[in-house]
Amino acid sequence: MSEAPKKLEAADIQAMFDRSPFIGFLGLKVLGLDHAASTFSARMPLRPELERRAGTKQFHGGPVASFIDTVGDFAIGMLVGGGVPTINLRIDYLRPSVGDYIDATAVVRRAGKSTAVVDIDVFGPDGKLVAVGRGTYSPQTA
Repeated sequence: MSEAPKKLEAADIQAMFDRSPFIGFLGLKVLGLDHAASTFSARMPLRPELERRAGTKQFHGGPVASFIDTVGDFAIGMLVGGGVPTINLRIDYLRPSVGDYIDATAVVRRAGKSTAVVDIDVFGPDGKLVAVGRGTYSPQTA
């Protein structure tokens, strides 16, 4: 009989974020998680290197995509004990992401043995939806 994987808490995930050179560069901060609801939320602050054009406070789409992927990854990762490989990622940008930060909330829609599907919504500081993503992940910790 195999043991159930250790579920990660917010502090565990934040420590992983801080140890990762790339995620640390993005400055991601855990906002909250709910194991029972299979939801995970995080924030990405704006920094000059992430701007589409200098001085606009508009996030470039590349960092937004990375943010979506990371939040989706850890929505399933919090349930299985660590970061997991991405199989596929789709993103729809709905409006420019403008402001000092963006927040994302991920919901695990399906967590099977070989694949997990996660929906990720990204909001600007004004609470408006700026992007949506759907990620498919392998729920095997990397």
